Amino acid sequence: MGLFDKISNQFIDIIEWLDPSQDTIAYRFERFQNEIKMGAQLTVRPGQVAVFVNEGSVADQFGPGRYRLETQNLPILATLKGWPYGFNSPFKAEVIFFNTKVFTNLKWGTSNAITIRDPELGPVRLRAYGSYSIRVADARLLLEELVSTDGLYQTDEISDHIRNMIVSAFASWVGSDQTPVFDLAANYQVMGQQVRQAMQAEMQPFGLELQQLLIENISLPPEVEAALDKRASMGLLGNMQQYAQYQAANAVEKSAENPGGGNPGLDLGVGIAMGQQLAGAMNTPAPVGQPSQAQPGPASGPPPPMPVASWYITREGQNLGPYSLEQLVPNGLTTDTYVWRAGMADWQAANTVAELQSLFSPPAPPPPPPPMS
Repeated sequence: MGLFDKISNQFIDIIEWLDPSQDTIAYRFERFQNEIKMGAQLTVRPGQVAVFVNEGSVADQFGPGRYRLETQNLPILATLKGWPYGFNSPFKAEVIFFNTKVFTNLKWGTSNAITIRDPELGPVRLRAYGSYSIRVADARLLLEELVSTDGLYQTDEISDHIRNMIVSAFASWVGSDQTPVFDLAANYQVMGQQVRQAMQAEMQPFGLELQQLLIENISLPPEVEAALDKRASMGLLGNMQQYAQYQAANAVEKSAENPGGGNPGLDLGVGIAMGQQLAGAMNTPAPVGQPSQAQPGPASGPPPPMPVASWYITREGQNLGPYSLEQLVPNGLTTDTYVWRAGMADWQAANTVAELQSLFSPPAPPPPPPPMS
């Protein structure tokens, strides 16, 4: 091999780039100080743009295709170097490939909560996250504004800046649009489109285009979400009177499942109190000006008598009642029986309750027989 052959081997005659990373935006073709041979083959694949740079000046640009590098298709470079027509000697120039495909599934999100004034809830704090897609719209602008001398420019070098731009635009849109929090989920797509359009003017000077902006979730603080869940539950219940009855029935059922646990008197008292409240709720008078459905007219007779005391007794481990005073003895009341009624702090033995002493007094002796005549 002669000297000329060794020198000619230093010339680059094939220029192409295959991207195995899938996240590289720009790549400077490595020459290792070699010169490009005039007539070399340049291959630009779909989704790529090749830009020639001469001594810091952007020269010719090539889209997808295969090219034989000659002075005819390097007009700007030929002008910068002062080449005469038909120049065939090797030359030096930087070749930078740009990926013009769409880079998808890039993430954005609010690092801190955004405070807005909701028309229904008042001041609330929101967090949001989603994804976005970008593509190279102008390789020359991107090279001049961002890439510069970086030989390997990847998406993570610009993603943080774009994410901050999205968060800022999102906060401005949500704060000014005044869409209620309850309606945000129905407007994710519209919101994403409007925020994307608002950002295009800021992306254009970098030579980038925001292809898509997706809002995946907008969330409230956990305590606010819990309060909204309770509010939704109440809305599902509908009739609060029926709900109170349902809760009271559950409480009575659970108390019956554990007759030996807790304080029986207190449990029974709570049950009676709940029953009285339910009775009051069901007998709530109709609003003024509307006739009551339960009582269509005033009663013609005297008012009902005052309720008598209702007594409860324990027998064979069970709570029985309510009984009137006259019904206690026939239902098994003895001096050792424990009794309770509303107003008593706890169950008491019947022989210790003053109101029941008359039930245990010895019967009067029979009258003496009449005297014999």
